[in-house]
Amino acid sequence: MKTIHDFPRLHLAVGPTPLHKLENLSRKYEKNIYIKRDDLIGVGLGGNKVRKLEFLLADAKARGADVVFTTGGAQSNHAMLTAACCRRLGMEAVLVLKKRGVTEEKGNLLLNRLLGAQVHFVDTDRYSVVYQEMHRLGEALERQGRTPYYIPVGGSTALGALGYIAGREEAYGQGEAMGVHFDHTICVCGSGGTTAGVALGTQYHSPGTRVLAIAVDDDPFEEIVPRLMGEALALLEDPSPVRSDAVEIQYHVGAGYGVAGAEDTAAIREMARLEGIFLDPVYTGKAFAHFLSLLRAGYFTGENLLFVHSGGAGGLFAVDLPE
Repeated sequence: MKTIHDFPRLHLAVGPTPLHKLENLSRKYEKNIYIKRDDLIGVGLGGNKVRKLEFLLADAKARGADVVFTTGGAQSNHAMLTAACCRRLGMEAVLVLKKRGVTEEKGNLLLNRLLGAQVHFVDTDRYSVVYQEMHRLGEALERQGRTPYYIPVGGSTALGALGYIAGREEAYGQGEAMGVHFDHTICVCGSGGTTAGVALGTQYHSPGTRVLAIAVDDDPFEEIVPRLMGEALALLEDPSPVRSDAVEIQYHVGAGYGVAGAEDTAAIREMARLEGIFLDPVYTGKAFAHFLSLLRAGYFTGENLLFVHSGGAGGLFAVDLPE
């Protein structure tokens, strides 16, 4: 069996990222609520995708790539962070984005321009169409002697999932140093790769911790996440089966992906006013809103809860938050 340390990895993150207790929220909800601050990961405006990109871009470098293609929604945090990491490495980034949501040059699209990334919009709801366009553009560059590397939406591959196996090793090690065992880890689920890595990393490094993933899109993550977990286990040459109880997935999509509701605004405001921490309206804000609703309903039986802040602050400057 291999470990994550057997795979090429670039050190792009400034880490370990902080893990600390949310004192005011803990008093309010009478639980010990901790937060893992991957929004402070040190690239761009921060975010979980940097952990995946440490492995994905190491693979790109090993394959001699000089231009990296990836995709996402118009305001994709993953796409922006891919561009930022590529700049660190002297590589070019081409972002082929769905023409959905906020397409004006603000939020992450403004950051993409500052990073000098090429941005192409595709007017479609289907990623299969986006991937066709990515490869068409890449083949044109190949004819010019370039070497492209393709990263799917969210960096959600078996190799990308290794980033969050590493992230859980880091987080649970921090908890151990603090003398804290986490009863629950709560993360957002947007494309499935982070969730797969969190579930496997928890299985390896803190098997008594329950994992709850809060999906903010209506994709069938009950199928996607176990598939990614199985592919990551195969990559690690781990013969263990995918455990059916490795992760619980709940949905908080609201009016749709990337569309914040009034309850999400209230949760973003509560975190800001009680803890001075900003959440985005697409991912962590929605996940935190659902997390708070579960707290109020008495869902969590354990005392020590760890919420993973996966970044995405650029989205705050692209959308209007409903009241």
